[in-house]
Amino acid sequence: METIKNKTFDEERALYAARDLSVQDCTFDGPADGESAFKESRDVTVEHCFFNLRYPFWHDTGLKIESSEMTELCRAALWYSENVEINNTRLHGIKALRECANIKMRSCDVISPEFGWSVRGIEMEDCTVLGEYFMMRSDHLNFRDVRMKGKYSFQYITDSVFENCVFDTKDAFWHGKNITVRNSVVKGEYLAWYSENITFENCKIIGTQPLCYCKNLKLIDCEMADTDLSFERSDVEATLTAAIVSIKNPLSGHIYVPEVGELILDIENAHGKVIVGTGACKREICDCCA
Repeated sequence: METIKNKTFDEERALYAARDLSVQDCTFDGPADGESAFKESRDVTVEHCFFNLRYPFWHDTGLKIESSEMTELCRAALWYSENVEINNTRLHGIKALRECANIKMRSCDVISPEFGWSVRGIEMEDCTVLGEYFMMRSDHLNFRDVRMKGKYSFQYITDSVFENCVFDTKDAFWHGKNITVRNSVVKGEYLAWYSENITFENCKIIGTQPLCYCKNLKLIDCEMADTDLSFERSDVEATLTAAIVSIKNPLSGHIYVPEVGELILDIENAHGKVIVGTGACKREICDCCA
């Protein structure tokens, strides 16, 4: 494997179609303002490098990025690439990762609107994320210990698992399918509307009007804080561990909860059963649910 160290590159396609290359302590910046430094490359390792130019990693395979920085001017950094590992790296440009496959990210800091669109298979562990429209239309996400803040995240995703995460995000998981969220905190308005086959286990859910228009929704031992008008027109099986502000028109299923501030049933087909209490004292909240 060839090694390049302590160099500065600013020309167009500086290392185009590189093969079996190790690049260490290099800078991609300068007056020539060249794009696409590593386009069409294979089996490249990048360590302790600085990227301040656009589109560095397009159509790459077998890429490893370690302890590097991509600035806000390094837009659309990784597109159409596969078999990529990114560790301890800052990705701060818009649209930093899209249309990629088989991605592993660990200990990264992401500040990137529209990150992760149409990605097929991504593992993310111990990362922080700030950005809007995060991971839209992606599938097979596996996240652990990820802290994310931003609006409109995880829309239209499928076949994904999230564990020990903290998400502060409005309109998350809209139209998602086949999703499991465990041991996590999810804060934000209008959670998971129009989702299908989504399960929350041992989670804390915070925010107005969550989990409406859902099919095959499951909550296992979850806390719902400041959640009013919950479960509207949803098919739901839920066991809640704390009082809930209000429930509105669940279509089917059962909701077990210690206390309900308000139950709203004002449509004919709201047949979901709400069972209030703990232990032997559980009771259905009203005759219409019997």
